[in-house]
Amino acid sequence: MTHHNKLFGLSPEAGRWIFVLTGLIICLCLGSVYAYSIFLNPIKQSFGISASLANLPFMIFLAFFSILMFFAGRIMAQVGPKKLAIIGGVVVGLGWALSYFAAESKNIYFLIFTYGIVAGSGVGIVYGCPINIVGQWFPDKKGLATGLVLAGFGGSALITAKISNVLIESVGLSMTFLYFGIGFAILLVLLALPFRVPETGWKPQGWTPSAAAASVVDIEPGEIVKTSGFWGLFLPFFIGSLAGLMAIGISKPVGNEIIKIPGETGTMLVGVFAIFNAIGRPIFGWLTDKITPKGAAVVNLLIIIAVSIMMLIAKEGDVGLYVIAFCGFWLILGGWLAIAPTTTLSFYGLKNYARNYGVVFFAYGIGAIAGGIVSGQAKDVFGSYQVAFWPTLILGAVGLVLVLVFLKPPKK
Repeated sequence: MTHHNKLFGLSPEAGRWIFVLTGLIICLCLGSVYAYSIFLNPIKQSFGISASLANLPFMIFLAFFSILMFFAGRIMAQVGPKKLAIIGGVVVGLGWALSYFAAESKNIYFLIFTYGIVAGSGVGIVYGCPINIVGQWFPDKKGLATGLVLAGFGGSALITAKISNVLIESVGLSMTFLYFGIGFAILLVLLALPFRVPETGWKPQGWTPSAAAASVVDIEPGEIVKTSGFWGLFLPFFIGSLAGLMAIGISKPVGNEIIKIPGETGTMLVGVFAIFNAIGRPIFGWLTDKITPKGAAVVNLLIIIAVSIMMLIAKEGDVGLYVIAFCGFWLILGGWLAIAPTTTLSFYGLKNYARNYGVVFFAYGIGAIAGGIVSGQAKDVFGSYQVAFWPTLILGAVGLVLVLVFLKPPKK
């Protein structure tokens, strides 16, 4: 049975869309980390620990996600995306399920290990697999297809926050971890089973690569760091990740403490913000295809500057300003998670893409940790999260300059 004939009993052009759908559901499972703010207070109260300690599993999860993604890119070249996705799926489920014991023993360091290190590593292992599959099946619509798959990751909190809330209230914190662990292991393994790559040389009917795409050089990870385009992508991606992940981590407390929104409304709004994180991916994937990576990055950084100013002037009762600003913060994070992989692909080629994007993706891991530190310090030192929007404003302006000067494809 060759890939040319049939894919899921359909023509390859139609059948390949099934990979977009399964990839999206896989990313829905992986992105459940964005619902961590729902776990934050139950963990804080149940374990009897400070807010910054309760936030550590989230930060460590994102850090290990980015570190493992780097290594997974190298392993994928050897074992292929299907095997890697199955292994990673088991690790994700294991990390969540083992968190049951951490919650039972009320040991935060055990939770940092099970949820942060194990589950975070599992997500890093799986993450690149569906992206790799759709990247190969959609040479003609890379930005769109990748953006749609990754919308699952961004929009995950919309669904998983609701489920977490219901489960924590009905069966308690430890059982919630266990249920998620079992569910994720089953879903991720089943969805990875049909994975396969097109035959060498396959391309969609009626599509011919543009001259620009055909002349892309395949550059090694060691070499990309010597190109100016790499730094024009990496540093602004770091800035966008810092701003976006910081805002995601404090969305609810900022609404409650600065704008004085009641708690229930705050939870509901996190679901609304998640929609913007999800649509940020296809929108910016499409923009990257249409107006070049540089154009898409400029639009993104202008939004960071605008929403930072909004939050610096927001005061009690400014609900509209807060909602618009936080929709913007969640949107730009989603945006970078489409701009960065699409740019890596178009600048440095498909051959070493998984490994190259692994290097670029360190920006996200460093941004996650830096964002947590910025918001934590703003709250502890100055007594208000509002101060945290000064660094995002200044960095947004710095990022804009970096993009304009350095973000360009490597010279042939």
